[in-house]
Amino acid sequence: MPAKSRWSHWIGPVSLLSPAGLWLLLLLVLPTFVIFQLSLVPNIRPGDVVNPSGIENYLRVFEPIYGNVIGRSLGFAVGTTVICLLLGFPVAYWIALSAPRRWRNLLLLGFVLPLWTSSLLRSYAWISILRRTGVLNSFLGVLGLPPVNLLNDWPAVLIGMSYSFLPYMVLILYSSLEKLDKRLLEASADLGANPIQAFFKITVPQAFPGIAAGTLLVLITSLGDFVDPELLGGASNMTVARLIYNQFLGPTQNWGFGSALSMVLIFAVSIAIALLIKYGDNPNRA
Repeated sequence: MPAKSRWSHWIGPVSLLSPAGLWLLLLLVLPTFVIFQLSLVPNIRPGDVVNPSGIENYLRVFEPIYGNVIGRSLGFAVGTTVICLLLGFPVAYWIALSAPRRWRNLLLLGFVLPLWTSSLLRSYAWISILRRTGVLNSFLGVLGLPPVNLLNDWPAVLIGMSYSFLPYMVLILYSSLEKLDKRLLEASADLGANPIQAFFKITVPQAFPGIAAGTLLVLITSLGDFVDPELLGGASNMTVARLIYNQFLGPTQNWGFGSALSMVLIFAVSIAIALLIKYGDNPNRA
């Protein structure tokens, strides 16, 4: 094949992919490389000369005081993901398989509407509900029940984060459950399977790609959430996002350690995405 023909074969794909590739290179690859370079510099501050010298910052990440912060962030992320999955699956199942078709788009729009407002505004709304003189305790007082103190504690963080990320879980699960083959459910009923058996043997395997995608999306976004833990959890519930913020914009301004924390977070997210790509379509491969 002539050289000109070989090159012309690649002109179309390259011209289509080059804008997105350039975008990813400038806004993802290069910033990540800069962060990695800074993570190898101990105690770097704004204006210092970059001279990579070791992995002290990475070793510092695993000190007990910072391990507790990482563990708390992971606990919030896992708890939020479990809550969103337990609440979102029945809702998505009902909308996809039981709700009238003419109402489905409207019902989905109802779940998307909260995303049209600022996350900061949603967090302040939960503050007005959960604070000691808020809506929740006022309602409990009317019922003659004692007040509860949820604000500035971990239950408030889970409530706020679950509220923020539940729409994502519902939308992803709906797109998966909508494609469910109902003939398999009918066949399983004809063969004597009860509803519980049909759910775990037919529904869950078919919806597994949506479950995996929704779980991963909520886990990743909640792991890096800054607003909800900061406003609803208080100073005693510091997360990785707040710790990174303190290293870059706080009084310490230790950019090297903040970069190392960022790289650890990026590495963990990359592993999760790789597992989804490998096992997401077929759970039996795991």
